[in-house]
Amino acid sequence: MIEEIKYDTLEPTIVAVGLKKEKWIYSAVKRVFDVTASLVGLVVTIPIALPVAIAIKLHDGGPVIHERICLGKDNKTYKMYKFRTMVMDADNLEQWLTPEQIEEYKVACKLEDDPRITKIGKFLRKTSIDELPQLLSVLHNDMSLIGPRPVVASERHHYNDEEFNLLLTAKPGITGYWQVNGRSDSTYESGQRQQLELYYAANKSIWLDIKIMFMTVSVVLKGKGAK
Repeated sequence: MIEEIKYDTLEPTIVAVGLKKEKWIYSAVKRVFDVTASLVGLVVTIPIALPVAIAIKLHDGGPVIHERICLGKDNKTYKMYKFRTMVMDADNLEQWLTPEQIEEYKVACKLEDDPRITKIGKFLRKTSIDELPQLLSVLHNDMSLIGPRPVVASERHHYNDEEFNLLLTAKPGITGYWQVNGRSDSTYESGQRQQLELYYAANKSIWLDIKIMFMTVSVVLKGKGAK
């Protein structure tokens, strides 16, 4: 058993060097795992991705991939890719949503029963297959396999400045602490989502990532919290 080190008994310079080395090791191990797992994942999921892409295209002739501009680590913007699960003109809120639904969407950034989601899209979200193209963002080093859920500018107001700066110290992930602890059942409105995302950002480590990875398998198989 490793004896716990009390940082307050050490010289500040020793603490700083130790933390910097620990951070470097974690980042290096995480990146190697991200690249390796993403390459394997892209190859292994080809038999799934191709039929899904064809089904989306045949459904309405629209684009297969949906691109979204997200805020990444250190507040840098990047493109996040997902299989399209909504109608082509989903941004036209007035056409698809009632005034009450629009207000709900502005507050929670999502709806309990969104009429813009296609039949194929509901299946893809339930099984998390829509997330597969995000492996490309991981390879590009914009995302990680594990991290806080990607956020867009319109979600910024759910965090104060200190919280948001903490959140963006971690690279966004395909899966993360929020996804395995309630996902859609833990909302911005209740404050639970912010708490879960910030917990990960403040406590990220190799062991926490391993725990989340195993929990993700269970959550995906059960379809828990997916909407």
